[in-house]
Amino acid sequence: MKETISAPMPGVFYRRSDPDTPAFVEEGDTVSAGDVVCLVGVMKNFYEVTAESDGTVSKILVDNESEIEAGDPLMEIEVE
Repeated sequence: MKETISAPMPGVFYRRSDPDTPAFVEEGDTVSAGDVVCLVGVMKNFYEVTAESDGTVSKILVDNESEIEAGDPLMEIEVE
């Protein structure tokens, strides 16, 4: 079963916390409920977006540093 992680608010989608650090997740990575999978930046504030269920990241749907709107699908998780 697939679960879609959606943007909680409009802003900028970030796959990593800093340009010099690895991405929070890559396609094929296993995640647990509560794991941070990306950030949404809004007016110099950053909000963590977490996985709601245990599973495997099957698809990242947004490019890093893209403008997003609330409700936009960000990634898909194959739920175990």
